[in-house]
Amino acid sequence: MKFLLLSCCAPCSCAVIKTLAEKAEDFEVVFYNPNVVPEEEYIKRRNENRRICEVYDIPFIELEYDHEKWNQAIKGLEEEPERGKRCEMCFYMRLKKVMAYAQSRGISQVASVLGVSRYKDLAQVNRAAYRAADETGVAYLEIEGRKGGMQELRCRLIKDMALYNQKYCGCQFSISKKTPQ
Repeated sequence: MKFLLLSCCAPCSCAVIKTLAEKAEDFEVVFYNPNVVPEEEYIKRRNENRRICEVYDIPFIELEYDHEKWNQAIKGLEEEPERGKRCEMCFYMRLKKVMAYAQSRGISQVASVLGVSRYKDLAQVNRAAYRAADETGVAYLEIEGRKGGMQELRCRLIKDMALYNQKYCGCQFSISKKTPQ
């Protein structure tokens, strides 16, 4: 059954995309990251993610970059720490948007790599995803991106493909707090 994979960046998604492509899974990658600033950073990440999809012949979908909409979604949460309520709202907003997009295309499942980074709380991502799934009626498909050799594969692909590997999640608040991502 076809599903959409929400990707935040090439380094987090490369091992998952490669593994799913080699298993001949029916999926498309969706890039929806209005949290990323500055826009030049967004463009670098988008282009690297598109490159990974081209290597593995996976369809790549880019949804609109609307940073102001993201700012409105997290309004009042600007001072939250990393892994706090701001992050959960960010995950929820992005997942819900991709689930609504999936629903409009008759696709009943969405997965993500938002929790692949060791700096992110996978349980928090999953909570946000199940909340969005309950509200949209689109199922959330949990994908393992850290265990079972996935972390090692990810590191090898980043090196072998000379992927741009950013130092923060993209959020302007993680930059200002100098939190590595």
